[in-house]
Amino acid sequence: MVEILTSAQMRAVEAAAIDSGRVTGLELMERAGAGVVAALLAMWPLAAPRAVVLCGPGNNGGDGYVIARLLAARGWDVRAWAPLPAMSPDAATNATRWGEIGPVQSALAPEDLAGAVVVDALFGTGLARPVGAEFIRALAQAQEADAPIVAVDILSGLCADTGQIRAEGEFIARGADLTVTFQAAKRGHMLLPAGGMSGALHVVDIGLTEELNALAQGGTGSEMAVAAPRPSAARLHKAGGHKFNHGHVLIFSGGVGRGGAARLAARAALRVGAGLVTLACPPAALIENAARLDAVMLRALPDADALPALIKDLRASALCVGPGLGLGGRESALVEAALRSGLPVVLDADALTLIARDTGLRDLLHAGCVLTPHEGEFRRLWPDLAADLTLSKCDRAQQAAREAGTIVLLKGEDTVVARPDGWPVFHAALRERAAPELATAGSGDVLAGLIAGLMAREVPVPEAAATGTWLHVEAARQIGPGLIAEDLPEALPAVLRALR
Repeated sequence: MVEILTSAQMRAVEAAAIDSGRVTGLELMERAGAGVVAALLAMWPLAAPRAVVLCGPGNNGGDGYVIARLLAARGWDVRAWAPLPAMSPDAATNATRWGEIGPVQSALAPEDLAGAVVVDALFGTGLARPVGAEFIRALAQAQEADAPIVAVDILSGLCADTGQIRAEGEFIARGADLTVTFQAAKRGHMLLPAGGMSGALHVVDIGLTEELNALAQGGTGSEMAVAAPRPSAARLHKAGGHKFNHGHVLIFSGGVGRGGAARLAARAALRVGAGLVTLACPPAALIENAARLDAVMLRALPDADALPALIKDLRASALCVGPGLGLGGRESALVEAALRSGLPVVLDADALTLIARDTGLRDLLHAGCVLTPHEGEFRRLWPDLAADLTLSKCDRAQQAAREAGTIVLLKGEDTVVARPDGWPVFHAALRERAAPELATAGSGDVLAGLIAGLMAREVPVPEAAATGTWLHVEAARQIGPGLIAEDLPEALPAVLRALR
């Protein structure tokens, strides 16, 4: 389990270690500075090393003074810039230690930055208000000089909790090249836009594992977050048996000319290991779908009244409702019947629009549901939450999940899988897991099918949502440029083999 912390949780972890007497604040600062230096040296083994360290008035600045001192001890030409004096006791101690080696500059000139690595130790996670223009200007000067930027904890001006920019005036166009954070990644590293401006993310262990474990076990509930784990090969492996041992997914299709999205979902459900997959469509669409389906079975579904008998006949174990479904009365009745069935159900696309329109449908949501909105669909479902700019994406998804009593998978490069209770899961398709090719028609339908297929195989609903998200991105990374949605299910065998 890889925990993702808020800035308050990180402060609590540090305070617990210091209060226990296991470590002092100065020792933690020394460990943090050493970790940044090690990461910096690994990334830029320069022949003529130069660095400019931007030091703020708090503990992030204290880390900066340690970094300056340790780099100077390695023979680097180091300059420290601090427009404000160190304010915290530990930062002041390290500022004094640096002062015994070199001066602290109060102005930056272009020649200071030329050919240097710039270390941003201005504010980090301790951001209490928007960063002033003077500090952002220092980062802009570094960018103008084409200097590599190393952010200590998080780039100054980015909120470590919400991922939003908090800076006066115009923010810099390019983010950090390297971000070094301590003990655990922070929510801002996983959420846009900050996650996209963090560059390579390196987490340094500063010896707080004991306190971090205590926090994870201490009843923090839904406040704690984790990163979506690499799926268990044992969970996804088929250990014998026949097709009925691996579940039956029933997917609802739209009418004539509207079956493509459901077919994509069906193919994904079959590829992820569901034993059987059936696509149910209006009678008029049977011929069209029959021409496109082989291993996926096909049944006519004239109306919602026929659904209970179809579910019983097929022994269906999970439903996928919404891709290409349509927005009429028949479709609304089908969503209602699916929810009343009590089966695990993925609600995507048109199903979400129908639920947003009808509070009666919303009242039928249950713990076996996974809602998979993108931001536009989320705005229709929860307009008040979407309009609240004080909430992070994670906060919005968590509140929506608690309100609905379901899993809410809020999609994007910074996907959040939120539960009514328990820990939210982040999946950041950023940095080494970037998959921009997923921005293509039909990719969301494939994700819905993956989750439904996993639920049919009796993977617990929250795990199915997180695992489906991970597999979706991994399949896209297998394919790369030129990806279209039809490619994603076909990439799954290679992904599943690699897991084994």
